[in-house]
Amino acid sequence: MSGPDTERRLRETLEAVAREVRPAPDAYRTVRGAWLRRERRRRLLLAVLIAVVFALATLAGLWVLNHAPATPGVIFNDRTSPGPTSYAPPVAPGS
Repeated sequence: MSGPDTERRLRETLEAVAREVRPAPDAYRTVRGAWLRRERRRRLLLAVLIAVVFALATLAGLWVLNHAPATPGVIFNDRTSPGPTSYAPPVAPGS
């Protein structure tokens, strides 16, 4: 069974191990440099990805416009729609 004696021995052992640990003098600088490199790489990758998506969207739009039919479609075909001259204004009653 664990008791106060086991806890005391465990604490003493962990404190002894902690006293043996010595941090490297340039550990912070090394870790910070690695973090900054990863951050720069991530930002560069994001910028390249945005540029590629923008370029692909532009190329797709230009391709669609280039393959559009040269003749006007049904919507803009003036031959089938009545012109403005065929409009008759309403006549007022009693005129």
